[in-house]
Amino acid sequence: MTTHAPQAAQSVTLPTSLEEAVAALAAMPAAVPVAGGTDLMAAVNAGLLRPAALVGLGRINETRGWQYQDGHALLGAGLTHARMGRPDFAALIPALAAAARAAGPPQIRNAGTLGGNIATAAPTGDALPVLAALEAVLLIVGPGGSEREIPVSHLLAGREMLRPGELIGFVRVPLLHAPQVFLKATGRTGPGRAVASVGLVLDPARRGVRCAIGAVAPMPLRPLEAEQWVASLIDWDGERSLAPEALEAFGEYVAAACVPDQGEPVVPGVLHLRRTVAVLARRALGRALTS
Repeated sequence: MTTHAPQAAQSVTLPTSLEEAVAALAAMPAAVPVAGGTDLMAAVNAGLLRPAALVGLGRINETRGWQYQDGHALLGAGLTHARMGRPDFAALIPALAAAARAAGPPQIRNAGTLGGNIATAAPTGDALPVLAALEAVLLIVGPGGSEREIPVSHLLAGREMLRPGELIGFVRVPLLHAPQVFLKATGRTGPGRAVASVGLVLDPARRGVRCAIGAVAPMPLRPLEAEQWVASLIDWDGERSLAPEALEAFGEYVAAACVPDQGEPVVPGVLHLRRTVAVLARRALGRALTS
């Protein structure tokens, strides 16, 4: 609720294809693309954004589903959290489905989209650590039929940005057919924005563990040394089990990498966050290994 009426956009365009959407954005450089609007409208209502024009993406059917492509799932950027949370999608990418189901109340899950979660790049975005752990790739469409690919981690880290007139069309995710887990911790008020989250996947083909920690930094963090260390301890040809001490050490390793010291004495809030990350990482790996 607001105590004032937000200034309306001067024009609203509702394309029915990616080509039309890109053309509209190219013709109106000041226009803002909007899908579910869960973040954009919150910014408008807070007086932080006054778009001169909007390009609505909700009628672009080609981005509201997924297809298979050479051992990968090609996910449309318009997939809603509610759709990704369903059993058929969960059978393909369990961790992303779990993140979608944790993305807030039903009205948020029904409206919010995968592409919007990525483009907004809010640190607490539930899908982001999962996509980082899966090493997903974004398929970007632009003016004149141009297309390019960038790793999702590059966009989230600000190493590569969307150019004028570009949109996230699809997200390519490998189908690992292996255990993967998403967990998050929220504040005392109950389910909501993550204080910390983890996306973790096992990759038996490459004998690797990939882990990404969300919400503790502006972008998901990959504790690469911890991943490599724990992967070297796993018997990939056997039961793929680890001793409790190794799981505990992995959690501490991840927490130390993602929530570093900020001088002495250690601030209680930092210590609590580190403990939270350690527990999430330990539990995520434990569940993946026993799945």
